[in-house]
Amino acid sequence: MVQKFIIIYIAYPNLKEAKRVTGMLLKRRLIACANYFPVASVYRWKGKVENAKEVVSILKTKRTNWGKVKKAVEAIHPYETPCIMKLEVEANKSFADWIEKETK
Repeated sequence: MVQKFIIIYIAYPNLKEAKRVTGMLLKRRLIACANYFPVASVYRWKGKVENAKEVVSILKTKRTNWGKVKKAVEAIHPYETPCIMKLEVEANKSFADWIEKETK
């Protein structure tokens, strides 16, 4: 049986906020791990084009945790409209087993 997992992409204003949010998710065992990447973002916000330096996290978890992760992030994320996006993925068996072991 192929196990399905998700990657959740979230943008933050800085690394401190990314670590705060992912730390809470790890503590609650809603994710198995997170990666951080600095990014340059350009977007429309309230009628203006904005440019910002942000940090993106890539979170790995089970598909069944999507709703819990989304709700938890929305509750504490510093942005008025946070970017929380889900991608369906498949993982190699050993990594899939590890995700299953590390998440509730």
